[in-house]
Amino acid sequence: MKQQEEITFQTLTDNEDIQIGYSDNDIVVVDSIQQFAEVSTALVSMNAVVICTSGKVQGVINGKQIELHQNQVAIIPQNIIVTDVMVSPDFNLKAMFLTNRILQSFLREKMNVWNDMMYVHRHHIVTMDEDEILFYTHFYDMLKLTFDRGKDNPFRTDVIQSLLRSAFLGLCGAMKQYFPVDIELQGKTSDAYFQHFLDLLHSTEVKHRTVEAYANDLCISAKYLTTICKRHSGKTANEWITEHVMEDIRYYLKQTDFSIKQICDRLGFPNPSFFGKYVKDHFGMTPMEFRNN
Repeated sequence: MKQQEEITFQTLTDNEDIQIGYSDNDIVVVDSIQQFAEVSTALVSMNAVVICTSGKVQGVINGKQIELHQNQVAIIPQNIIVTDVMVSPDFNLKAMFLTNRILQSFLREKMNVWNDMMYVHRHHIVTMDEDEILFYTHFYDMLKLTFDRGKDNPFRTDVIQSLLRSAFLGLCGAMKQYFPVDIELQGKTSDAYFQHFLDLLHSTEVKHRTVEAYANDLCISAKYLTTICKRHSGKTANEWITEHVMEDIRYYLKQTDFSIKQICDRLGFPNPSFFGKYVKDHFGMTPMEFRNN
């Protein structure tokens, strides 16, 4: 029977079966993770870029079926749940896992491209042509040289991060071709607030908070937060929050053995009674009925 796994910095670096090419406090580069074939459900706690080097894998991300083939790249934001994972016998990958802090330092003002793809359009697969494959193959070769031969270089981490930043900027350029960012929204303060709201929503374990709480974190009014969310995504701030709370509930009830009380505490609900009513209102059944359904 396949297993459930939480993919974190610790689980990656502590597992002797995973071939780690490089790791520091913000980045883990994985050369091979074939035992992923034994995992059916994973909570990916770090931002991840996964390149399929052979075979194929399919799964469900937030209710959306995805399939990754050779020479395709899967882009997974932090704290995303991947379920129903199935892989071919010859499946293998290379992957990079990054904290949100380092990702933001890499992309800076271009973080909106990442957020639009991941959270607004929910587009997680990028197909590369031969020239792009060659481009990233050269990048990886340079990284490997730095990993293997530059261990005594006092600026090794800086060199590695500079190479990775260049690769991520190239990837964002490829992503932008799918869904170009509206020129009228670029550089506007409202866009920056919307992007920060998405960052908050996906970096916070307890998402069940009021619109006012998120707005206070951004130092803006709840009304303004709702307005800019509607303008940039077609959904209100409360709809964004509810959608992600429901995803967390679905994961913990369906994919874990935590008790209802434990799930209630983890997700920030005041008591099991309130949690039960929330689940009933949004899923049409009690937590136990939903778990057993």
